[in-house]
Amino acid sequence: MADATEIILPARPDIKILVVDDREDNLFSIETILEQDGYTIRKANSGRAALRTLLKEDDFTLILMDVQMPDLNGFDTATMIYDRDKLKHIPIIFITANDYGDESVFKGYQMGGVDYIYKPINPELLRAKVAVFVELYRKNHQLLAQEQRMAAANRQLEREIKERINSEAKITSLNKQLMENINRLKATNEELERFAYVASHDLQEPLRKIIIFSDQLSARYGTILKEEGNDFVERIMKASERMRVLIKNILSFSRSSANSDAYEETDLQTLLEGILSDLEISIQQKNAVVNIGQLPVLKIVPSQFRQLFQNLVINSLKFSKDDNAPEIEIYAEKIKGMHMPGIRNELYQDDYYNIYVKDNGIGFEQKYADDIFTLFKRLNSYDKFEGTGIGLSICKKIVEQHGGSINATSTVGEGTTFIISLPVKEKVDSRLLAK
Repeated sequence: MADATEIILPARPDIKILVVDDREDNLFSIETILEQDGYTIRKANSGRAALRTLLKEDDFTLILMDVQMPDLNGFDTATMIYDRDKLKHIPIIFITANDYGDESVFKGYQMGGVDYIYKPINPELLRAKVAVFVELYRKNHQLLAQEQRMAAANRQLEREIKERINSEAKITSLNKQLMENINRLKATNEELERFAYVASHDLQEPLRKIIIFSDQLSARYGTILKEEGNDFVERIMKASERMRVLIKNILSFSRSSANSDAYEETDLQTLLEGILSDLEISIQQKNAVVNIGQLPVLKIVPSQFRQLFQNLVINSLKFSKDDNAPEIEIYAEKIKGMHMPGIRNELYQDDYYNIYVKDNGIGFEQKYADDIFTLFKRLNSYDKFEGTGIGLSICKKIVEQHGGSINATSTVGEGTTFIISLPVKEKVDSRLLAK
C-alpha cells in the first residue's frame, strides 16, 4: 500500500484588517482600539490607496471603510473592490458620521457592505462587531481546512481501494499458483517416499545373499583363504552390515510420514519405560544411568514416538565418553507458546510441553546444531562412531508431523540437550511438572 499523501492544511489565519479613512486621527483611533485584540492593522487614507493595497495583499479578514471621502467615496471604492473576484470574500463595514436614510443604507448593502458603524465610534461596539466577523472568518478557514482534509482523504481512499483491488487480484493469482505448487510437491514427495520404500525393500534381498554367501565363504573356505582373504571377507561382511542398517533406516524414514497409525492419548512415561526395557542390554554394556522425570500424556502416534525416543537414547549412548559412564536425564515442563525457542508457526500461542533429553556425552560445537538434523549429515567419522546420519532426521520429521519442533544445545566435552517442543492439543493429563 502506498504511503498516505501528506495533507497540507492552512495555518491558523493571521487576522488582518484594512482601515480606510481620509483623516489620520480617525485611522489612529481605530488602530488603537483594535490593536489590543492582536489584529494586524493596515491603513489607507483614500479609496485609491485602499485599492493599491488590495492589489498587493488580498488576504484581509475585514475592511473598515469611511463612506465620506474626497475623490472616491466608500460606496464607489467598495464597488471597485468587488469587481475583482479575489476580493469578493472580504466583508466591508462602512463607517459614517451621517445618519443616512433607508435608501442610502440600502445602497451600501447593495455595494457589498455587511454593516454600519456610526461616528463618534463606540470602542466596545466596534470591537464587538469586528470580533463577530473575525470569528466568521476563522470558522470559514476551519471549514476550508476540513474540506481539504476530506478531499485528500477521499483521494487517498480511492488510491487504497484501487491498490487493494490490485493486491487481491495478485493474492488470488499467487494463492492459485501456491496451491498448484503444493499439489505438485505433495505428489513428488509421495512418489519419493514410494521410491525410497521400494528401492530399500528391493535392495535387501541381494544384500541378504551377500551376507549369507560371505558367511558361508568364511566358514567353509576360511583356511584356504588365509589371513588376507579372510580380511577381505570380514570387510565385505562389515560393509554389508552397514548397508543393511542404512537400508533399514531409509525404510524407517520413508515410513515415518505414513498416517497408518491413528493418534492416541499416550502416556510418554509408560512408553519411555518400555523403550528402556528394550534397550536394557545396551544400557548395561555402557554402565549408563537413565533418569526419567514426570512426563505428560499427549495425543500422538505411539509407534512414531517410540522410534523418536529410541533414536535419542541410542544417540546419547553412542556418543558417550570413553572414560565416563553415560548419564541420561529425560523430563518435561509445560510452558507458554510465546516462550518457546525456535518456533516459526503462528499457531504456537497455546500451551506447549518442552521435553528434554539431556546427556553428559562428547557434545559438539553449537554452530552445527542445525546440521545434525540433516539427512545423511554426520559430524563424526565412521571409524569411531557407527551410524548412517538418518536417525536424527527421522526424529525431526516425526516431531514436525506432530506440529512441534526439535532443537539441540551442546558444548564440546560437556554433553548435549535435545529439546522437543509439542503442542498441548488436548488437556488429557492433569499432571504438571513442577517448575
